[in-house]
Amino acid sequence: MKRLLLAAVLCLAGILVAVAQENAPQNKNDASALPRFVSLRSSPVNARSGPGVKYPIEWIYMQKSTPVEVIAEFEAWRRVRDWQGSESWIKSSMLNRNRFARIITPGENNLYAKSNNKSKIIARIEEGVTGEIKKCPANNDFCLLKFDHFEGWMPRRNLYGLYENEIID
Repeated sequence: MKRLLLAAVLCLAGILVAVAQENAPQNKNDASALPRFVSLRSSPVNARSGPGVKYPIEWIYMQKSTPVEVIAEFEAWRRVRDWQGSESWIKSSMLNRNRFARIITPGENNLYAKSNNKSKIIARIEEGVTGEIKKCPANNDFCLLKFDHFEGWMPRRNLYGLYENEIID
């Protein structure tokens, strides 16, 4: 009986998520559009298998400001996808609209003084480090990021936390 009830609840949650996605605005600049990138407000943050505290915790995010992509909504819960492609549910109060990017290219990544790879290298940032996105201009393969006291430009292809041609001012 419990399994039948659980199956019915999961089915209903899936239907509600699909309806929410279908009716969501498609403008990426709209803060309520789906999908969209946000960041973790604090640490630790519990990632659950479903939209509610009764669902088991699948894992715990330990890094504040980690970027995640919101792909669905259900009441006060957001279904998110992380840089590894893992999906889970996080309570909306644990998310922040501030934009951060995670370095996903293995090894050390150059942070440049200007938005090209021929300019002076001002720092080397390792994979997994998260920085605040300051801007990603139109028609530019680089974004301006801030890592603690370093601010510089990094190629978009090295980053998780923004869309391919997204403009951030």
